[in-house]
Amino acid sequence: MVPDSPALPPGLQHVVLLVAIGGSAGALSAYTALLEAMPSDAGMVFVVISHMNPSAHSQLALILSRYTAMPVLVACETMAIRRDHVYVTPPNADLRILGHEFTVVTPRSGGDTQIDLFFRSAAEAMGARAVGIVLSGYRADGTEGCRHLKEHGGTTFAQDTSAEVGEMPASAQAAGYVDFVLPPGKMPEELQRLAAELAARAQNTR
Repeated sequence: MVPDSPALPPGLQHVVLLVAIGGSAGALSAYTALLEAMPSDAGMVFVVISHMNPSAHSQLALILSRYTAMPVLVACETMAIRRDHVYVTPPNADLRILGHEFTVVTPRSGGDTQIDLFFRSAAEAMGARAVGIVLSGYRADGTEGCRHLKEHGGTTFAQDTSAEVGEMPASAQAAGYVDFVLPPGKMPEELQRLAAELAARAQNTR
């Protein structure tokens, strides 16, 4: 049985879906393909959780802003979460959701677990309105996060064989926690279908 979604705080009730996008090595082209194919007014929030060298100054937000009309911001402590925005995790930090805001823990807890941590936070905050996407990368970050998403009624995606580095999406698939396996450019179509289903379900329960 899928658990009921949590009661969303007022600041997040307007969000159709919160889409957490995890990636590592080779994921840049996947991020851009996904955002380029996504309408900018779908009522969703996108959070990109990327493995970045703790000492690096990431230009990821600037790069991604070239592929979407949505504002692209580096997430920071107590930043309100707004629909039709893209947020990028800051370097050397763990990102979570607390209420309707982001919370940032610096330095990060260690290892490549940032995706799992955020997926779990999104699952607990958004329930069935949380989506996790695992893109190109080494090792298995995202697999445990997908498990938490499924336990809370969320939906999970993994990149198909188009992934430049297939370990992360393959790990999530092998664990049995993935609903859809698609190239990134095809994911927006499925996200919009999912959003429409959730909206119809909510209407029918009124």
